[in-house]
Amino acid sequence: MGQAIASLWKGITYRGREGHYAFILHRVAGLGVLLFLILHVFDIFLVSFGEEVFNEFLALYTHPVARVLEVGLIFGVVYHAFNGLRIIIIDFWPRTTVYSRQMWWGVMAVTLPITAVAGYFTLAPIFH
Repeated sequence: MGQAIASLWKGITYRGREGHYAFILHRVAGLGVLLFLILHVFDIFLVSFGEEVFNEFLALYTHPVARVLEVGLIFGVVYHAFNGLRIIIIDFWPRTTVYSRQMWWGVMAVTLPITAVAGYFTLAPIFH
């Protein structure tokens, strides 16, 4: 078990720095969005079992844990979108590769405030 954790840690910190963390975070955000889409398709599927079943399942989304996960989803969608634009810029204009680090910090500078504001409104019903 200790060797598995050490191997995982070595993979996470392989190169470090912004490029490596952007790569990992982009994949994790994409998987998070994919998992939400699967859940969304499932809850829409529940309509076929009747309105009551559908509404009971939707009530789960109002639970505080679900709201915290929703803030994570907001972060994942916003980060994945803006980092995807950064990747597109680097792919189409290879000379911008030297600015990759600065662009990633720009992505974070846009993502974090948007997530904070949306997270505030998402979590506000829990505290009021």
